[in-house]
Amino acid sequence: MYLKIFFILCTISLNVVLGQTCTNAQVKGATSYSTSDATIVSQIAFVTEFSLECSNVATERVSLFAEIDGRITPVAIIGDTKYQVSWYEEVKKARSGDYNVKLYDEEGYAAVRKTQRSGEDNNVKPLATVVVRHSGSYTGPWFNSEILAAALIAFVAYFAFSTRSKILY
Repeated sequence: MYLKIFFILCTISLNVVLGQTCTNAQVKGATSYSTSDATIVSQIAFVTEFSLECSNVATERVSLFAEIDGRITPVAIIGDTKYQVSWYEEVKKARSGDYNVKLYDEEGYAAVRKTQRSGEDNNVKPLATVVVRHSGSYTGPWFNSEILAAALIAFVAYFAFSTRSKILY
C-alpha cells in the first residue's frame, strides 16, 4: 500500500519537475473577445479563455504555449482549470476573420522553436486549436464631421454669392 502511494507521488512530482504532457486534449467552453472600436486606440486586443481536458488524470495544470500567426506566447493559468491567451496587433495589421490559436505543451513548444530557428515550416501537430473570431474594428467615419460641415458651409456660401451676383446684375 505504501509503495503504491510512494510510486504515485513520485510520478506526479516527476510530471511537475520535468514538465507535464497532455494527451488527447480537448478545449471546452472557449470564449473570446476582441476590440471592436479602433477610433481612439492604436492596437487591437484579442483575448480567449478556455478549459482544457486531458485524458491522462495526473495533469490538471499543464504549462501551455500558444502560436498565433507564427508568434509564440505563453498561456496564463487562471484558477485551477481555466487558461487564457491574450495578444495584440496594430489596427492596420489586424484583419477580420478567424484567428487560429494553436496550443502546445512544453515538448511541442520546443519542437516549434526548433523549426523556427532552422527556418522550416511549422508542421508540429498542436495539442488543440482555439478559433478566435474578429469581426473587424470600427475606425471612424470616412469623413470627419468638421470636414463635412466646412464643405457644406463652402457650398452654401458659393450658392449664396452666385445667386446674389445674378440678382444684382
